[in-house]
Amino acid sequence: MILPQKRYNDYGSYIKTKFAERVQKISLDTGFTCPNRDGTKGIGGCTYCNNNTFNPDYCEPEKSITQQLEEGVAFFSTKYKTQQYLAYFQAYTNTYADISLLKKMYYEAVEYPGVIGLVIGTRPDCINEEIISILEEIAQKYYVSLEFGVESTLNRTLEIVNRCHSFEETKVAYELAKNRRIHLGAHMILGLPGESREEMLNHAVELSKLPINSLKLHQLQIVKNTMMAFQYKHKPAMFNLFGLDDYIDFIVDFVGLLRPDIIIERFSSESPPDLLIAPIWGGLKNFEIVSKIKKRLAEKDTWQGKYYRA
Repeated sequence: MILPQKRYNDYGSYIKTKFAERVQKISLDTGFTCPNRDGTKGIGGCTYCNNNTFNPDYCEPEKSITQQLEEGVAFFSTKYKTQQYLAYFQAYTNTYADISLLKKMYYEAVEYPGVIGLVIGTRPDCINEEIISILEEIAQKYYVSLEFGVESTLNRTLEIVNRCHSFEETKVAYELAKNRRIHLGAHMILGLPGESREEMLNHAVELSKLPINSLKLHQLQIVKNTMMAFQYKHKPAMFNLFGLDDYIDFIVDFVGLLRPDIIIERFSSESPPDLLIAPIWGGLKNFEIVSKIKKRLAEKDTWQGKYYRA
């Protein structure tokens, strides 16, 4: 149970408990694509997706995994002298390639000095027993986190945003990956087109049924060079974007419904100002939004799992 004075199960505390010293994620770009981009299942990718919103400058697929790690370590080591690293396979779908190439890249990453594990972002429909077995093998010696883009528990929403997979496939993926020494994460976007407040709150109920260890949440953002930017310009009625205060209120209610042992890695996302179209929240940083959420949790005397029902 989450103690009311703590209010939610935060990622920072988990990391400090899990590792002996500071841990930094280093983002990597493998150059992989997605099945809803290359024509296997669809074209164009997810309507909201522009990977430039989170790829750092050193993260270029033309560079080897080793070179990207070298540059990432050089960048972060100027800020902190003592730390360990997690190789973060972040952009696009990082299990969507030939199995031999995946194995080579994963091992190249964990064998780099100072790297203690992997974080792999992928889609629920791009996982299989062979890939899970490789990750389970790596997890015998290294930390391995596998993060699925769930995005919504509603199939109609997944269709609207061109995910080209169902929530049923999401549940199958987690069943395949559970109890394999792998930390299981989920990523959710709150405020996708057509979803009511009640339906979005029910995401917390459905997520709590999955064997997930951690959760990343963020508000829907409209960014440049996406299909959603085109839709927002030409069909603005499709969208009901969160204002900051409404989002904070919503998150407080969402957290109350969430299974109390789930680690909340983040509540919001911060796209680069030169790419962000809407919503504009006055340039607040993520830590400032977290501070407001903590304050609102205390004001409402609620906490993670207060309204959770197994």
